[in-house]
Amino acid sequence: MTDRAPIRVLIADDQDMVRTGFRFFLDAQPDITVVAEASDGEEAVTLARRLRPDVCLLDIRMPKLDGLAATRLLAGPDVADPMRVVVVTTFDLDEYVYGALNGGACGFLLKDSGPTLLAEAVRAAAVGDSLVSPSVTVRLLKHVTAAQTQPRTKDDQAQVPAASVPSEPQEPLTDRELDVVRLVALGHTNAEIAASLFVSLSTVKTHLTSVQLKLSARNRVEIAAWAWRTGHADGPSS
Repeated sequence: MTDRAPIRVLIADDQDMVRTGFRFFLDAQPDITVVAEASDGEEAVTLARRLRPDVCLLDIRMPKLDGLAATRLLAGPDVADPMRVVVVTTFDLDEYVYGALNGGACGFLLKDSGPTLLAEAVRAAAVGDSLVSPSVTVRLLKHVTAAQTQPRTKDDQAQVPAASVPSEPQEPLTDRELDVVRLVALGHTNAEIAASLFVSLSTVKTHLTSVQLKLSARNRVEIAAWAWRTGHADGPSS
């Protein structure tokens, strides 16, 4: 039993059955409550700005305003007080993944990932963590890394935005910070990293804060992209 307030969630999807299924499962969780539903992107943005839910679950293909545009309006780099957005979609397309994460989303899930992973993504987003479907994590980061080191056409540049993380950190990362970075690059959540390294959750967050400052990274996706680009994603843990 906990006195902590439940995580407030907004669900946006143009299919009634999907919204009903998500609401049924999430409302059954003791620490999550659905506070609003939207059937299109414009309604999602309006409700999110009014209700300020802890997490917004957005489909990509919606009428009036698609999920990627809605994500940028709610969580993009120009938003003064960004919300936590998890994009949930049927379509495992690279440009959707890039668009969602570069637009400010802190999670990307396929609808067939299952209800357990959906709840985990909501919980991760609520505490500032992120979760990407395991089936797309490594492919996504390898592709983003390759895109930064190869000449690109204008079409490529439109689909695969380059991360702004420098190749060299402002100061060297410690061995333990590199351990954390490697696990971030493999798609692990903060809780999983803490368990793997036998440290507390707060220690993991402290390391991540330090890494972000050293790399001038905006989020863990950029940390992971740096790890893949520099060969730290598959190195041995110390």
